[in-house]
Amino acid sequence: MKKVIATTNAPGAIGPYSQAIEAGPFVYTSGQLPINPADGTMPADIAGQTRQSLENVKAILNEAGLSMDNVVKTLVFLADMNDFAAMNTVYQEYFSAPYPARSAVAVKTLPKNALVEIEVVAAR
Repeated sequence: MKKVIATTNAPGAIGPYSQAIEAGPFVYTSGQLPINPADGTMPADIAGQTRQSLENVKAILNEAGLSMDNVVKTLVFLADMNDFAAMNTVYQEYFSAPYPARSAVAVKTLPKNALVEIEVVAAR
């Protein structure tokens, strides 16, 4: 059985998807763009965008009663792999050992011309 996780503390879905789905002991978030849910803006640089994407993830996990410590896997989409080091600097502020498994890929473009989008899988 699956349960929808939704919060106003992260950007709402802009299409036919949920912010997150809980299935069994896992919560799967949709990719989180770096959109500030309060005013709809996006930071201009990769560091700010990474931070906002991860704050959005954090808000969704909080709604599910979880924290970043519950994250077991992340997937980071970058518009430019040259931004990897700057993204990674901010990313490491949000996780501690044992770190979640991670994939990071460069894509041609992201929605709303974002520089980064991050999704996670968390376990209870």
